[in-house]
Amino acid sequence: MHISTGDTTFMMLCTAMVCLMTPGLAFFYGGLSRSKNVLLIMMESFISMGIVTLIWIFGGFGLAFGRDVHGIIGMPTDYFALHNVSLVPNAVHAASIPFALFFLFQLMFCVITVPLITGAFAQRLNVKGYVLMLVFWTILVYLPVCHWVWGNGFLAKMGFVDFAGGTVIHTTAGFAALASIAVLGKRQLKERSMKPSNLMAAAIGTGLLWFGWFGFNSGGALKAGLLATTAFMNTIVGLASGMVVWLIYAKVVHGRVSFVDVLTGSVAGLATITPCAGYIKPTMAIVVGIVAGIVCNVAVSIQEKLGWDDALGVWGVHGMGGFTGTILIGILASKTINGVAAGWHQFMVQVGGVILVAVYAFVITWIIVKVLAMITDIKPTKEQVEEGLDKVLLDEATYDLNSLKGGEK
Repeated sequence: MHISTGDTTFMMLCTAMVCLMTPGLAFFYGGLSRSKNVLLIMMESFISMGIVTLIWIFGGFGLAFGRDVHGIIGMPTDYFALHNVSLVPNAVHAASIPFALFFLFQLMFCVITVPLITGAFAQRLNVKGYVLMLVFWTILVYLPVCHWVWGNGFLAKMGFVDFAGGTVIHTTAGFAALASIAVLGKRQLKERSMKPSNLMAAAIGTGLLWFGWFGFNSGGALKAGLLATTAFMNTIVGLASGMVVWLIYAKVVHGRVSFVDVLTGSVAGLATITPCAGYIKPTMAIVVGIVAGIVCNVAVSIQEKLGWDDALGVWGVHGMGGFTGTILIGILASKTINGVAAGWHQFMVQVGGVILVAVYAFVITWIIVKVLAMITDIKPTKEQVEEGLDKVLLDEATYDLNSLKGGEK
C-alpha cells in the first residue's frame, strides 16, 4: 500500500471542512432560535466536538469500524485509546491515505449528528440532559448504524449503500428528533413561536454548511479523483435545485417567500443529495433537488398539522431529506459512476435498509430519553424557560438585552 500525497491532502481538507460544519450548524440554529436561548443551543453543537471525540477514541471508532461481530457491531478493543490508529494505510478503509486520517474524517461525521437533533427539542433539555443524551445516543444509535452501513455490517453485506450519510447521519438524526419530542412534549404555548433572533447569524451558519458540505460529500470518495469530482458537482446541483423548488413551492402554497425559506430550501437539497452524491450523474442531481424541494416541504407541513413541536423542522428537512435521497439511489443510480445500478433489487434494499434505520433510531431514542427522564431531571422548569435558558443555565447572554427597547427577549 502506498500513501498518495494528493489523496492525503484532499482528505485533510475534507476533514477540516466537515469539522467547520459543526460551528456552522451552531450559527444556523442559534440564529433561528429565540434570543434568550441562543447560547445554549449553540453550546450543544460545540461541546459535541469534545465529548464525542473522547467517545470515538475510547472504543467508539472500534464499535463502528472494528472487526465485524455478526454484522451488528465492531470490536471496540480493536482501536481503543488509538491502538493501531497509525499513519500506515489500512487495506480495508482508504488504502491511499494514513489510517489516522480516516479515523479523523469519520470522527467529524459522528460529531455533527447529535447536534443536528438539537433543533427539534429546543428549550426542552437542560445541560445535564443534553450531555447524557449525547453520550448514550452516540453509543447506542450512531455507532451501530455506522457499522451496519460503513463498517461492513449486515446492511453493507446486503448491498445497501449510503455515500455520505443520508441514512447514517440525517435519517438517524431526523427520526431521533421525532422520538425526543414525543417524550419531552411540546413547549409552552407562548414559547412555541420560533421568531429568529438573528437571521444574519443563520445566514453565516448556512454559508459555513454550504462550504463544509463539499467536503462532507466529496470526501466520501476517500481520495481525489473522478468520483470525488462527481460528488462535488452533485452537491452544488442538489443545493441549487432544492432551494429553487422549495421557493417555488412556498410561493405557490403559502403565497410568499421568506429568507428562511432560502436557507432551509438549500439545506433540504443538500441533505437529500448526500446519500446519492457518489452514485448518480449530475443531471440526475437536478431531479433529486426537485424531489427534495417538494417532499421536505410537505413533511414540514405534515408535522405542523399534526402538532409535532419540531422547533426547527429537523425531521422534515434532515430526516425526510436523508430518507428520500437514500431511496432515490435505487431509482437514479448509474453503474458507471460507482458500480451501483438502479433497479428493483437495489430499490428494495435501499427502502428496507432506510426504514429499518429510521425505526431503530426512533425506538432507541425514545427509550434513551424516557429512561433519562425517569432517573434524573433533564428538562428545564417552566420558570427557567420563561426567564431564558442562557441566563438561568449558563449565566450568560448573547445580546445586551438591557440595551434593547421592546421586542422579544
